[in-house]
Amino acid sequence: MTANAQATWQTPPEPIASMLNTRRLPTVMFSPRSRYFVALEPSVLPPIASLAQPKIAIAGLQINPKTWEPAKANFFQAISLHRLDDSPAIPIVLPPAPRLRHLHWSFSGRYLAFTLTQAEGVELWLLDVEQAKAQPLTGPVLNAVYGTPYLWLPDDSLVYKQRPQSTPPPAPPPLPLGPLVEENLGRTAPTRTYTNLLQNPYDEALFEHYLSAQLVKIHPKDGLDSDRQPFTQTQLFRTVLPSPDGQWLLVATLHRPFSYQVPLSRFATRFEVLNLQGEVVHTVADLPLAEEIPVNFDAVRAGQRLVSWRADRAATLFWVEALDGGDANKKVPWRDAVYTLAAPFQDEPRQLWRSTLRFRGLLWGNGETAIAYSAWYNTRQLQMWRLRPDQPDSEPVLIGDRNFQDAYSHPGDPVTAPGPYGWATLLIPDADRIYLNGRGASPRGVYPFLDRLDLSSGQTERLWQSPERTFSRVRRVLDPQATELIIRSESQTSPGNFSLYNRQTDTATPLTQFADPLPWYRDVRKALVRYRRADGLDLSATLYLPPGYQADRDGPLPVLLWVYPEEHKSRDTASQVTRSEYTFSRPRGSSILFLLTQGYAILAGPTLPIVGEADEEPNDTYLEQLVAGAEAAVDYLVQRGVGKRDRVAIGGHSYGAFTTANLLAHSPLFCTGIARSGAYNRSLTPFGFQGEQRTFWDAPDTYIRLSPFMAAAQIKQPLLLIHGADDNNPGTYPMQSERLYEALKGLGGTVRWVSLPYEGHAYRSREAVGHGLWEMVQWLNIYLKR
Repeated sequence: MTANAQATWQTPPEPIASMLNTRRLPTVMFSPRSRYFVALEPSVLPPIASLAQPKIAIAGLQINPKTWEPAKANFFQAISLHRLDDSPAIPIVLPPAPRLRHLHWSFSGRYLAFTLTQAEGVELWLLDVEQAKAQPLTGPVLNAVYGTPYLWLPDDSLVYKQRPQSTPPPAPPPLPLGPLVEENLGRTAPTRTYTNLLQNPYDEALFEHYLSAQLVKIHPKDGLDSDRQPFTQTQLFRTVLPSPDGQWLLVATLHRPFSYQVPLSRFATRFEVLNLQGEVVHTVADLPLAEEIPVNFDAVRAGQRLVSWRADRAATLFWVEALDGGDANKKVPWRDAVYTLAAPFQDEPRQLWRSTLRFRGLLWGNGETAIAYSAWYNTRQLQMWRLRPDQPDSEPVLIGDRNFQDAYSHPGDPVTAPGPYGWATLLIPDADRIYLNGRGASPRGVYPFLDRLDLSSGQTERLWQSPERTFSRVRRVLDPQATELIIRSESQTSPGNFSLYNRQTDTATPLTQFADPLPWYRDVRKALVRYRRADGLDLSATLYLPPGYQADRDGPLPVLLWVYPEEHKSRDTASQVTRSEYTFSRPRGSSILFLLTQGYAILAGPTLPIVGEADEEPNDTYLEQLVAGAEAAVDYLVQRGVGKRDRVAIGGHSYGAFTTANLLAHSPLFCTGIARSGAYNRSLTPFGFQGEQRTFWDAPDTYIRLSPFMAAAQIKQPLLLIHGADDNNPGTYPMQSERLYEALKGLGGTVRWVSLPYEGHAYRSREAVGHGLWEMVQWLNIYLKR
């Protein structure tokens, strides 16, 4: 039967409906020297009316033209100020229904700046922690369309991007001036399936209007009404970054020609150094439009990239240049080089380091130590190097070489702290040692740790590790000897709270006492379970059971598997357990954990590794490995007595939705499926998708075989399709769900397609989130619970 199921917004059953209104746990931000911290309360689910406000979609952006900020932005709605002692929290007085974003501490730690969105625009506000008082520094004049709209200088002054004050937006032409014409004269310019791109000259005019800004300097002592004049001309600012000493500004500005094929991140970009009078003192690079980057995860833009400042020096630029022209397919001995140039920027740049793999990051410490990373996606290789930045003739020292998917061998990430100029630099207790903060995945479980690494010998010393039956991590190391630590600890029944821990006295002082926002879930049974695929590969998942359930007494439950596969180049990494069963899990948004209240069991995140070792491509055996992994999960549920073979559903979001449709098409394991915001026809993403780097024309059989749209006639089980009507994620166009629905309908399938107005790849409004959960509950009640 075919039905036109036009619906009004529906509310999910209790207690889900009430749970959606529950406030979320606060986000905590510590000041640079950790004397203070703030607890930020996230906003509740916004009404659909907020998503329905007019927006402009251009160059990969979605802009609110009234407020000059991203459309559908996320906000905080309250701040409380805390000292690093047992004094009570101080609520900060703000205007009614505040919408806060872009929170950043000053280098001194005395101030916390943030933006506050008013009806007519974005204001810059300042919290003085000594006075525990917040006040505006500007009216609604900030240009917050792209990136952070302000920045701190070391003297506690700020520079902000001011939008044009009197220029109206360009009016659309009454009629097209002519056809839209694009051409390509023999060059190779592959692009992925980006959304919200420029489409015509009018879009270009809008882009120039809403990206335009001038830079203005302000000090907290200035009054709100003080006369401030911009010190730069109007430009299309992409980034603005002060030197650590605050004497120079590194600015990246966009200029024509623009592109209708790629987003603004690949537009023509000029990098310049300005003084605080707005004068250009040095041009670092002027990069052309980059439409021709090869389709490869290790391909990069030609020319200078990642231009920034050395964090440990007053004013020294550094940047990276591809020695292979950015083409990862070229066979060359060196891939990237790092260059530096100190103020006053008159010398020739100095090459600091070159790498045989692609540059992935650099942490500055001092003249004796910096840590650099290079990696290669195809082999999953990651190298960690010690550099001596002030000794140009010294050889880099390799201190780590591993598969970056090998969680068991992860040594941890270097610990940083505010350096001499307030920027984050390596915390170095003495000449040859640093600290490593690790997640601690291992065969026996996940237990985060803090190590001290001797860079000369490569030996590590374990200083701290998470206690049993909790998931605790070091969030701050407060002194060079790592005597005092700020630790965040959680368990299955306790939310993440912070404490001040002293290693010498082995004592902990609580800093926060956040309560469980959804106590209903305290009695949910959560367990990390392990089982084996038919080919011997060990797999794992997180099993959630409703409160009070006992398999031997209550019998099998209807079960939902919620999936998302991952490609690997090694069977060893594919079998590793990287999740802790002692984390605090409470649902929010469209979480499937809400379904526990309706009597369903959930097997969340069952590992579905797609392995392609050596020269094998993982996706060439995707379907076989996918089905084998799903079979192992279902076999485990049946053997344990939790589920029955005819009462197991499959579901997923995005790539998990693609997986869901494939499992329904290629296996009889599941009685129904739920696919949210997925892509189903890979010929519509011909220049790569997910972990696949080959194009459609490189591997047409793989693209076709992996597309569940091509196997729609084999989908006999009922399928619920949900998609945001305004999905801006590359590759998951709403058309993907629409076309699969049309195919299944035309083939006589049982299918329901729900398009959520104004929603993107994830669902944000109270109406859409609630309705989506209602759809899922109703669907499972009909086709799974039976």
